[in-house]
This record gives sequence, structure tokens and C-alpha cells, in this order.
Amino acid sequence: MSHKPSVLFVCVHNAGRSQMAAAFLTTLSRGAIEVRSAGSQPAEKVNPAAVEAMAEVGIDMSAEIPKILTTEAVQDSDVVITMGCGDECPYFPGKRYEDWVLEDPAGKGVDSVRPIRDEIKTRVEALIASLIPAQI
Repeated sequence: MSHKPSVLFVCVHNAGRSQMAAAFLTTLSRGAIEVRSAGSQPAEKVNPAAVEAMAEVGIDMSAEIPKILTTEAVQDSDVVITMGCGDECPYFPGKRYEDWVLEDPAGKGVDSVRPIRDEIKTRVEALIASLIPAQI
């Protein structure tokens, strides 16, 4: 395949769900997929409970910083996965859009974030299989 697929994960604050999804996709695709994440209203920092939950499965997100959603990020991505950002994500015909309905980990402790993390991992594994079936 000459074109490396690219995925953009979007949530409101880019501090929990989209960061965990991006970290899983980066790790599990082993560089075969270009990964971006952004938020329509980025937080100051990544959710510490999300960072802790990911560290438990061997993924370090401590250096990640929430990023603002840009039109360019959407245009440059083959797949756009939204997580609770509603209509704030720009729409471009021809892109693959998915809306993952996931509980927001904001304000929750690590015990409440673990099941969200595990659901995201399951969805990311299915996403990888749909984009690069030979990887799984």
C-alpha cells in the first residue's frame, strides 16, 4: 500500500478519550497508521486519571498536550472519529466518519476510567483491522 491511512480522534477537550484512542492506535498499529487527536475546546492538560489508566497497560501519555481541532487536521485524515463533540467537527464529503459513544472520563478517578480505556482499546483494534487487515 503506497498510502499510509490516517486517523483523527476528536473529543471536546482532547484530554481523555481521544488521547487514549490515539495512544492505543499509535502503539497497536506500530507506525502503519498516521495518528492525530484534537479537541474543539482543548483542556489545559491531559486527564491525569487517563494517563494513569494507560500507564497500567504500558502506554505513556504523560508528555501529551491537548491540541485544538483544525480544518486542516480533518482534511488531512482519511478517518475522523468523534467522541462527543457533536456538530463542532468540520464535515468533508468523502471522509469516513465514525461517532464513538463513550462515557466522558473527565472528573472521574482511575477506577472509572479503566472500563472506558478497555472499550477504546477494543474499538481501536477493530479500526486497525478495517484499515490494515494484515496487521492483526
